[in-house]
Amino acid sequence: MTVEGVIAQWLRNCIRCGTCKYLFRDYSPSCPSGEYYGLETYFASGRIAIARGIHTGELEWDQRLLEPIFACTTCGNCEEQCLAPHREHIVDMIEELRVRAVESVGALPAHAKFRERIERVHNPYGARHHNRGLVNFWGLPTHADVAYFVGCTANYRETGIRDATIEVLKRLGIEFTIVDEYCCGSPLLRTGQVREVVDLARHNAAAFEHAGVKTVVTSCAGCYRTLTKDYQRLGVDLGVEVLHISEFLGEALSRASLNPLGMTVTYHDPCHLGRHAGVYDPPRAVLEEIGVEIVEMPRNRSNAWCCGAGGGVKSAFPDLALWTAGRRVDEALSTGATVLSSACPFCKRNLSDGAENRNVRVTDIVELVAQATSGRRMGLT
Repeated sequence: MTVEGVIAQWLRNCIRCGTCKYLFRDYSPSCPSGEYYGLETYFASGRIAIARGIHTGELEWDQRLLEPIFACTTCGNCEEQCLAPHREHIVDMIEELRVRAVESVGALPAHAKFRERIERVHNPYGARHHNRGLVNFWGLPTHADVAYFVGCTANYRETGIRDATIEVLKRLGIEFTIVDEYCCGSPLLRTGQVREVVDLARHNAAAFEHAGVKTVVTSCAGCYRTLTKDYQRLGVDLGVEVLHISEFLGEALSRASLNPLGMTVTYHDPCHLGRHAGVYDPPRAVLEEIGVEIVEMPRNRSNAWCCGAGGGVKSAFPDLALWTAGRRVDEALSTGATVLSSACPFCKRNLSDGAENRNVRVTDIVELVAQATSGRRMGLT
């Protein structure tokens, strides 16, 4: 069934009962945008009402609809809490609503810049495309069974995650390559700009095939969700196994010589890795393997509060993103941990902004693994 068919089937099921707004039987807030704006329009139920109005013709497209439609991280916590039959399709409905908004009114300026930069240099940051340089710098083969799909945020902003991942794979004796990847397309898919994504997916599929890749490893939760779920919806078969770095490292770490870190860490579940893909245990297993004591935040796993960055929110609604991250940092500090770790470069970036001048270190789990496997840090910026 197409996403449009999903909308037609499910958008009349929402009765605005309010269960999407709070954790089930806990009543802690679950929706960042709804809590921030304090209006029904900014909760999932309000967005479904907008979608229903557009679908039935009761509402006409207007620029004023763009803020409530796009001021949402699409974290999926509403789906987790909803008890109605349409619960698995709420994010689908919001994302299809965004597609129609872009077609009818146009993309938000901050999101349009993503598309323009990806068209020009294959990444949303407008940075120089340098994956071939990475292969040469790190002395990697051009063909291998395993490829590290770096992802744009790790490649051009949170480069410590990229370098830590490469170091760890090399130290563990994994033969791998880095292909001439283009943006996976997640920033476009999340912001209603879907037309160019099939070409990006086909390029990446061809790059994997050309390099003889059988397994793709990514350290980005957004890339993981896109490569494993969205490409299938777009009809692009990568023909490879896709694993998050936390899934891939499990067995290798059990055989490695490690320096146990002996620190206390609280772990933040990225929305695209957790609620969107069901990967909760592997990151925690990695942390335990490297000698970390995990203290959980009150809202964790499927109930985790979003970092605030996703769905195009960090670029178009920076105040909402920073407020959401600040609430998550508050929760991390309440555990007594001095390290807040996640498994997504975008989560690290936004949580770091929310933790500025506060007594907590924000890191990615793979950076902790690099610390546990020792060795001198180096990298290409």
